[in-house]
Amino acid sequence: MAAGPLTRERAMAVLDTVPDPEVPAISVVELGIVRDVEVAADATTTVTITPTYSGCPAMFEIEKDVRTALEAAGASRVVVRTVLSPAWTTDWIQPEAREKLRAYGIAPPGPAESGGLVTLTRARSPVACPFCGSSDTRLQSEFGSTACKAIHVCHSCRQPFDEFKAH
Repeated sequence: MAAGPLTRERAMAVLDTVPDPEVPAISVVELGIVRDVEVAADATTTVTITPTYSGCPAMFEIEKDVRTALEAAGASRVVVRTVLSPAWTTDWIQPEAREKLRAYGIAPPGPAESGGLVTLTRARSPVACPFCGSSDTRLQSEFGSTACKAIHVCHSCRQPFDEFKAH
């Protein structure tokens, strides 16, 4: 990162290099966790974040990584604010990040359901396999490696894969 005074744009660029600890193929900015950044005249940087799920255990790690990255970039003080409303939605995941998820082997989410509610027993359309693109897949479990993912199996290439659940 180029040296110089820390600006909002530079702080956002720094944060765009901070990987999500559960899905390191995308940054916390691309995932939509970082909601806002403000840089004060005294170089105090305030970052507003929203967890993908309330109580997400990765938020402690994300907060630490955000602080470390911004302090290394010249922030004299970093304040991380967690905001729960409005609730995070998968609609905040940037389009380029959806492709990165697919390339990483995770099926990206479709559009969030109306009202932002997650229903675990909903009727679901088949999820395209991120490895071969086939829609001949089966939901194995609504509960994947993290709370925000479900496990599927592809009948075509026989690969198991995670799906980032829409919400």
